[in-house]
Amino acid sequence: MRQVNFAVIFVICLALVLFGIQNTESVPIQIVKGVQLQAPLSIELILAMGIGAILAWVFSVWTRVQRMVEVGKDLRDRDSRIHELEEDVERYKAEIDQQRLLPAAKPVTEDTEAEFVTQ
Repeated sequence: MRQVNFAVIFVICLALVLFGIQNTESVPIQIVKGVQLQAPLSIELILAMGIGAILAWVFSVWTRVQRMVEVGKDLRDRDSRIHELEEDVERYKAEIDQQRLLPAAKPVTEDTEAEFVTQ
């Protein structure tokens, strides 16, 4: 993947150099009303592309930070759910152990039912 990235960047830079060689005439740039600069067209284009690249990088970093915050929130939610489930398991184990300690009851049969009826 790095070779592809390098090739793309190389082709773009080569195109900019060829464009710059052919467009050396000065053109006016009006940034604010009343303020005008003169610079070669190729320099203006390179500056505009550089500003665009910086803005794209800032946007990329911003979305990556947002994604990391969301993932961190999801991980905290999962950790708290896991903790709750572990507590439930421990509680259920304690209940089972407590039931094992209780004396076993006699199974109800017809003989024991008849004893209850006669009494």
